[in-house]
Amino acid sequence: MTLDLLSVLIISSVVVNVSGIVFIVETLLRRDDGAGRVWALGFLAAMLTTLTYVLWARSGTELWALAAGNATFVTATGCMWLGCRRFNGRRIRRDGLLVVLGAGGAAVAVLVEGFPAGDWAGAVWMFLALTVFSAAAAAECLRGLLGATRSAWVLAVVFALQCGFYIARTVAFLLAGPESALFQVAFGSIALSFGTVTLTVVAVVILSVLRATRVPLVDQSRTTLSDIARDGIVSDAVFTGMWTALCVRARQQGATLAIVAVRIDDLGQMTTAFGADVTGLVIDEWRRGVAASVPVGAIIGEDSRAGLLVGCVVDDARGAREAATAVYRGVFDRLGAATHGIIPVVGVGVADSSVVGYEPHDLVEAARETALTAATRVDAAVISFEPRDAAQA
Repeated sequence: MTLDLLSVLIISSVVVNVSGIVFIVETLLRRDDGAGRVWALGFLAAMLTTLTYVLWARSGTELWALAAGNATFVTATGCMWLGCRRFNGRRIRRDGLLVVLGAGGAAVAVLVEGFPAGDWAGAVWMFLALTVFSAAAAAECLRGLLGATRSAWVLAVVFALQCGFYIARTVAFLLAGPESALFQVAFGSIALSFGTVTLTVVAVVILSVLRATRVPLVDQSRTTLSDIARDGIVSDAVFTGMWTALCVRARQQGATLAIVAVRIDDLGQMTTAFGADVTGLVIDEWRRGVAASVPVGAIIGEDSRAGLLVGCVVDDARGAREAATAVYRGVFDRLGAATHGIIPVVGVGVADSSVVGYEPHDLVEAARETALTAATRVDAAVISFEPRDAAQA
């Protein structure tokens, strides 16, 4: 059976678009505002890539379609990497600029080389950008929270295979040329399309599983007045306002502030092993454990990336650590009594104004970083933020 390029591109386009639509719709239904939203943007870029490549394959005269296809291809892989970094609780704004530069360079390279280069205009730039971003994504899957999740190891293999393929493709392109039999059979557009279909299916399944670990937290974030009265936990927007006001007053009066970040992870694996009812019970008891173990004057808010944030006034740095330790013990005591020993991975990190200062955002980010570290280590119950290294218990 002989397959022509246009037919293969159409088949690949159908698979990628269906997978992308499913992931994007699920993102909207779950109201995912974290890593899932960045991954959804990557799938949207992949969908645009297939459509522009089909347009180029049909016409061969719409150079802008090839430029747009190469740019969105780089964007898709770049967003996969950014989503992984966001999942691990890392900042992505500066890294997003690298993705924009990579995608822009891919488009400009096509326009510079123009029609004489044909289908392979700007190919080398695109290959190199895809190699870098896929390698970065594979590395990100093996660190932080992703590194502690076995599902992410499969995703790391997917990105590593993509990286290896583009390294080999670049070498074959430069040494043998795009018209050589070696390149056409092993690294041509038809071979790439079949690889894309396989990796897309695997990626959408793994990313959906990873995102499911955050869904219960996202569902809990739609806080109403009755919810606040029930467990004393406010929405992230309300917490931001209250926390900022508290930081201003503390700075004026010279008081010491502590911010405690509490993470709860492995919810996806817990749902698979014990069912959604058990996972829901764990989440409820975890929230009650945090609320019951903090000082009366503390404010507790939702945090889409770290679970819950607790802000309070303390006497000194030692008092901040004691508050975080009380939260850790309260959560585990509550979970142990209510769930009969079914304990998820919990990370507790604390930062105080004597070390970080009174900038609200800096305090929150410092607490998130330490909670992320605590959630991925077995030798630390509570970690306090320090300028260089974290002190652990």
